[in-house]
Amino acid sequence: MSTPDADRRTLVLDSAMATFARFGYRKTSMDEVARAAHISRPGLYFLFSSKETLFRAAVTQTLERDLAAIDHVLTDTGRPLSDRLVDAFDRWAGRYVGPMSRDVTAVIEENPGLLGEIVDTAPRRFEELITDAITLTSTQEAATPIAQTLISTSIGLKYQAESREFYVDRMRTAVALLVR
Repeated sequence: MSTPDADRRTLVLDSAMATFARFGYRKTSMDEVARAAHISRPGLYFLFSSKETLFRAAVTQTLERDLAAIDHVLTDTGRPLSDRLVDAFDRWAGRYVGPMSRDVTAVIEENPGLLGEIVDTAPRRFEELITDAITLTSTQEAATPIAQTLISTSIGLKYQAESREFYVDRMRTAVALLVR
C-alpha cells in the first residue's frame, strides 16, 4: 500500500521526467519542475537535494516501471511468445519513437554520466527478461543470440522509425523471423 509521501514523490518524479524530456537536462530548472509538480521550490529541494539527484531518481523510476511492466507482459504465458515479445519491445523502446517521445530517450542518452549504474543495469535486465522468455521455447544457447539480435534490431529501428506504428510493425517482422 502506498503512502501519501510515496505518491507525492512518484508524482514529482513523473513531472520531472516530463519536464526534462521537454526542455532537456541543461535547460530544465528546479523552478520549472516545481511548477510542473505543483510543489514549492523549497518542497522540491526537501525531496531532492539537487537537479542531478532529481534527474537520476526520475530516470530510475521510469526505467524500473518499464522493466516491471515488461516482466509482467513476458510472463503472461497465456499469449503467444511473439505477441509478448513485440509488446515488451514496444514498452521498452516503441513508446519512445516519434517527435515528443524522442526527447525522453535523448535526455537519457545525452546524460549517461548523471545516471550512475542504472544506465548499465536496466538494459542488462531487459536482455535477461527477453532471453528468459525465449528460453521457454528454445535452448539457452539459442535464446541468447536471438535476444541480442532483437535488441540490436530495436535499437536501429528506434532511430529509423518515424512513428511508433512503423517501429512495432518492423519489430513484429523481426520477431517472426527470429522466433519460431
